[in-house]
Amino acid sequence: MVLTNECVLEVENLNIARSGSLIVKDASFKIMRRDYVGIVGPNGGGKTTLFLAILGIIPAQSGSIRIFGQAASSFSSWERIAYVSQDAINFDSNFPITVRELVSLGRVKRGNLGRPLKRDDWHAVDDALDFMGILDIGEKRVGQLSGGQKQRAFVAKALVRNPEIIFLDEPIAGIDAATQERFYQKMSDLNTARGITILMVSHDLAAVFCRMSKVICVNRSVNVSEIRPDTDPNSVLREAYGEHFHFVYHRHECAGEFKND
Repeated sequence: MVLTNECVLEVENLNIARSGSLIVKDASFKIMRRDYVGIVGPNGGGKTTLFLAILGIIPAQSGSIRIFGQAASSFSSWERIAYVSQDAINFDSNFPITVRELVSLGRVKRGNLGRPLKRDDWHAVDDALDFMGILDIGEKRVGQLSGGQKQRAFVAKALVRNPEIIFLDEPIAGIDAATQERFYQKMSDLNTARGITILMVSHDLAAVFCRMSKVICVNRSVNVSEIRPDTDPNSVLREAYGEHFHFVYHRHECAGEFKND
């Protein structure tokens, strides 16, 4: 039985250095199953670096990371986790691959490498495409898609693995507001309907405080806050960055009314 209060990720006293400089200092936090987490902070503050260390792509200087209760250094069930990098859509637009073929790559595993995909694999591909609202463009070349469609295709590629946690690093940078709104709605649906734990790097403060359950502010140091109906975003952010910061929000559709004085 899956416990909704299960800790799926625990970071303790984590320090991460790159090129000899300390980028993330003494980070400690817990992520519970079904959390929807916004990772915010200034450019260069360490958000992507934190993701890369958790995923084992770069080493941590010190501290510990536990994934599903197991030390990250010995964790091997990486199929339970999906990651969409901020560079995911930057590839040769002339590469001859369809959306459906791209998403199907998410079903390739070490055990079936080189083997044709089975019927249930293709059903899972179509289900992921349908969930992300792009089933009708499955036979299009990826290079023909808009930025928003590409982002949804790469998220579908991640989802087709049936992950329990998905990491999204600025998945909608440079996309128009209406497309962003649809994307955030899809992610909310994914979190509530499928119970997937989501950690998303975002500069959209309104979306974070409207839709998500927890916010992690990263600016070398790391501050974590639960998001509740009475949470004051300005207080949370100023605690992390100081009183001299001025925060700007845009109008955003969400379940509750977002207030900014």
